[in-house]
Amino acid sequence: MNKFAIGCGAVLVIILFVALIIGLSFRSTYNRLVTLDQDVNKKWGDVQSVYQRRADLIPNLVNTVSGAANFEKSTIVEVTNARASVGRVQLDSNKAPTDPAQLEQFQAAQGQLSNALSRLLVVVERYPELTATQTFKELQVQLEGTENRISVERNNFNGSVQNYNTVLQRFPTNVIGGMFGFRPRPFFAAQAGTEKAPVVNFNFGTPAPAATASP
Repeated sequence: MNKFAIGCGAVLVIILFVALIIGLSFRSTYNRLVTLDQDVNKKWGDVQSVYQRRADLIPNLVNTVSGAANFEKSTIVEVTNARASVGRVQLDSNKAPTDPAQLEQFQAAQGQLSNALSRLLVVVERYPELTATQTFKELQVQLEGTENRISVERNNFNGSVQNYNTVLQRFPTNVIGGMFGFRPRPFFAAQAGTEKAPVVNFNFGTPAPAATASP
């Protein structure tokens, strides 16, 4: 009888020990996924912030170029409409999207705005009296810096998403992640002709550097 009780006690201890190990493993995996998920969300917030910074610069840019005599109004309208399109793509700034279609829509709207800005800056070349103003020079510095930050923050976001997705798709993390509702996150994808950040060239009269083909 004593041997039976001792045997049952030993089995119970083993079961409790295994349950403890499994519980600690679940806890560690869950906490790691939470940490990676929060990092993705932070990087997404940084992306949203720099895109918003660019959107905030556009009214000042439009007002500045509108003051030039005979400036092409259609170009201004195109930029204004593109900015409005960006504003209609509503995504949570605190949580990165899990739907690739949502991110694609967001990226398409931002790409449309980038193209409109590029065309506007080409037109501005015809107005040297405009580019010589202090207001335009200040916008030059701010816009150049913002475009560079957009490229950096997008790359940071993609790196964070890659780390998160890699961990999430490994076994047994994928099982645990699925139990707690963790889902893969989409990347910013390179679009045709946009492998690099738009070149914001304000050195009018100086040829822009030739684009190099991606490997």
